[in-house]
Amino acid sequence: MSAMFRSLSSHNYRLWFIGALVSNIGAWMQTTAQSWVVLTVLTDNDAVAVGITMALQFGPQLLLVPFTGLVADRFDRRTILMVTQTSLMLLGIGLGLLLLLGHAELWHLYVFALLLGIVNAFDGPARQTFVSDLVDEHNMSNAVALNSASFNAARMIGPALAGLLIVIIGSGWVFIANAVTFLAVLFALSKLRTSQLRTHPRAPRQRGQFAEGFRYVRSRPDLLVIFIIVFIMGAFGMNFPIFASTMAVELGGDAGSYGLLSSILAIGSLTGALLAARRDRARMRVIIAAVGLFAVAAFVASVMPTFWTFGAALIFIGFATVTMLTTANAFVQTTSDPAVRGRVMALYMAVLMGGTPFGAPIVGGIANAWGPRWALAAAGFAALLACVFALTWAVLARNLRLQLHPDSRWRLVVTHAGKMLPVSALVPEDFSEEIAFTSPISLPALSGQKPRTRPGDVGRSRASSGHARVK
Repeated sequence: MSAMFRSLSSHNYRLWFIGALVSNIGAWMQTTAQSWVVLTVLTDNDAVAVGITMALQFGPQLLLVPFTGLVADRFDRRTILMVTQTSLMLLGIGLGLLLLLGHAELWHLYVFALLLGIVNAFDGPARQTFVSDLVDEHNMSNAVALNSASFNAARMIGPALAGLLIVIIGSGWVFIANAVTFLAVLFALSKLRTSQLRTHPRAPRQRGQFAEGFRYVRSRPDLLVIFIIVFIMGAFGMNFPIFASTMAVELGGDAGSYGLLSSILAIGSLTGALLAARRDRARMRVIIAAVGLFAVAAFVASVMPTFWTFGAALIFIGFATVTMLTTANAFVQTTSDPAVRGRVMALYMAVLMGGTPFGAPIVGGIANAWGPRWALAAAGFAALLACVFALTWAVLARNLRLQLHPDSRWRLVVTHAGKMLPVSALVPEDFSEEIAFTSPISLPALSGQKPRTRPGDVGRSRASSGHARVK
């Protein structure tokens, strides 16, 4: 099996991957239908209402973070997922029946979004860290990337299917269909070979365990930088239901057009996830480059005059977003202590999703007041700020600098300095990196290429022990 799909050689992971793919298709169908119902059925194109719905759905992941990560570290993750996935299925049935019977009101959607957010607050950390129970450490980064590929393949199929079903049979049946897809992931969980599941250290029952994840992240400046980036992007950049639904209306489309835009976005997302699966490990420079690409793509999308040119720009937005998220997720999981991994991932998910309650109503307000193009421009500006912040940190904390050598080649030199961590986790070979490039200046390091070096290059040194100073 090729390196890109190497994790699928595991029976348990292969079964989980298939079940999750089916369930994710249903989840994207429901997400599409939910935003469309709020925007066009229960309100008169009110983007703020869509933003409030998103805020209620993602807010609990921020508020409940002290508990959700500890639950993932203390209890059996397979059991947690059985409970949360069943709860999500029942919620889908409930709202679907309300819509089919004609009793749904806006406040019903708000309550449903809040309950969905509470369940997902516990489901997210358990689902993210469950990957570490299915594969070995060597394949964890690949498994995380394939999970993202599954998620985004579903994003490519689900919204388009939802748009078609909304037009043909109505929104209510979309929620019922989503509930049925949960049977696939529940079946997969029930058929896993439990003897082959890896065990993880259980969090002890003692005081201070809630705060252990916070203390660990605070001791890791590299993780703090990633958390700040994903908060900014989650708050202002990743409000795709608002962007896609309002731009569909702006460009004269209907529910089918909205679903198609969401699927076009997923083309770039799936590409980003598959390319991430090819990388042997997650790198900070890829995260920074992806955020910069998002900023450029958002600015371009905001001025696209037609449906298809806007759709083309969305491909790059999807590619940049998933490249950033997949790499950040893998970086956080593979470099965190297994004993606190659940709590760290709960914090990560809380920061990522918790930015939505803050940013989504603002973005929705901008779309209402000045139009969706300005909302996209605001997302691009936020991403630009995040990119500048990360680059500034790299310059100040990791001594990132340009250096002109006697051979007239510019070299981008990154000297790692700070907390002592295992070389195998972050910097397998070198105490410092040096990336060579010629004028006009380009950045192969930021595009994922390996640095070009030659014997005698200045500024490169070997780690002589089992640790290197990083970030």
